Amino acid sequence: MEVKFHDIGEGMTEGEILHYFVEVGQEVGIDEPLLEVQTDKMVAEIPSPTAGTVTEILVEPGTVVNVGETILIIDDGKESAAPAQTEKEEKHAAAGEAEESAQSEQKAKSPLPSRYRGVLAAPYTRKIARELGVNIENIEGTGKAGRVTEEDVRRYAKGETTPAPTASEQVAEQTEQVVTPTASAQQEVVPDVIPFKGIRKQIARNLTHSVQTIPHVTHFEEIDVTNLLEFRQELKEMGENVSVVVFFLKALTVALKDYPIFNAELDEEKDEIRLHKTYNIGLATDTENGLLVPVLHNVEAKSFTDIQAEMKELTEKAQQGKLSGTEMQGGTFTISNVGPLGGMAATPIINHPQTAIIAFHKTKRVPVFGENDEVIARSIMNISFSFDHRVADGADAVRFTNKFKELIEEPKKLFLQLK
Repeated sequence: MEVKFHDIGEGMTEGEILHYFVEVGQEVGIDEPLLEVQTDKMVAEIPSPTAGTVTEILVEPGTVVNVGETILIIDDGKESAAPAQTEKEEKHAAAGEAEESAQSEQKAKSPLPSRYRGVLAAPYTRKIARELGVNIENIEGTGKAGRVTEEDVRRYAKGETTPAPTASEQVAEQTEQVVTPTASAQQEVVPDVIPFKGIRKQIARNLTHSVQTIPHVTHFEEIDVTNLLEFRQELKEMGENVSVVVFFLKALTVALKDYPIFNAELDEEKDEIRLHKTYNIGLATDTENGLLVPVLHNVEAKSFTDIQAEMKELTEKAQQGKLSGTEMQGGTFTISNVGPLGGMAATPIINHPQTAIIAFHKTKRVPVFGENDEVIARSIMNISFSFDHRVADGADAVRFTNKFKELIEEPKKLFLQLK
């Protein structure tokens, strides 16, 4: 039976073969993972459609395949006679024992696991590990949450177990090389090359299309989040630990109900603007694989605690490359919470065909004049709100952010407007 690369996500046309969990001659069961592929949006496993024996692997890891292309063949015992050899099979037969010997030697150098057991690592890092012939599961990751980094792989391949030198050590080493240059130091330095494909390439396509299609306008605003932070602390003392982003999401649904033009989509072919009746908020998430946007559906119908749990789950899946296609579809509005990283303002790019995106920047304590001109300390957060000027005007944007600001600065008002 031919196992073909099928469409595992809306609009997907190709994918890169990252890693096989099986080898020729191995018995597999129905739904057992066969291989791991990198599409333009996610890393996904391809399960076996039948039980049987893997008789041939037609595509090498690192190869980009199109939807419908045959990847491997499984003998499920249902065909009584072997089909005639194809041109590709004839080439494999001509290679003969020499190819089998080379494959055996390669396997001996690269003892990869037969099943993927959940090591945190980016697809590019896994590719480096395979090229260097090391088992990534034996590497202790030094990245966030134990993630294996490219540096971890290269150190392991060299037999090194100590971390990479510090910045000061590197400077000292470079200084020594300048004083007494060696022949190797005088050689031309070859630049590193990062493949421009997969998620990174799709991000580039989407952003380019958005900028070239949508006339972006960005409105900036300051919001006093002092009362919100104090209210959140009260809830925390009561045993309810809710992120401030959850309040942002709920406040956005209220503001979007009042100004539905920003929860809309422009259909240029039909010359109409569709106002969405549900509020599906995309969560722009920074990952090692690039910017991913999982979607939190029906925010208006969910409780604060439900939003908190689902938002955490989606973010973790994004960082681990485990998002499904449906978890990245159907967004009507997008947020970008860059506050933890810093920064005062930005001009976020709209996730086409949506109409708007809002970015939350860092919060800082600043002196503010009170009602009686007394100076008091307040927590101020900046926001950047980009919108499609074909669909909405600047005055609409100001009214929308004013509504959002009102609900955040007086969070108890927010509960009065929830349905």
